[in-house]
Amino acid sequence: MSHALASHEVQVQSIPVAQIMPWAFFVGLLAMLAVYFISTEQGAVQMFDGSGVHEFVHDGRHLLGFPCH
Repeated sequence: MSHALASHEVQVQSIPVAQIMPWAFFVGLLAMLAVYFISTEQGAVQMFDGSGVHEFVHDGRHLLGFPCH
């Protein structure tokens, strides 16, 4: 029994940096916004009144090691 091995060439297309940068900036901005809400949104530095945001991200804050009490 002989098996014929087929060789396939895979061509990988490169993505220009100019196309990646807007998406990288957008994802970075979303990540910084998420870190802000999880780490800082409470007490003295607060964008929104009340404790709604604090309670919404409370467990995530403790999971990531940010103190809040």
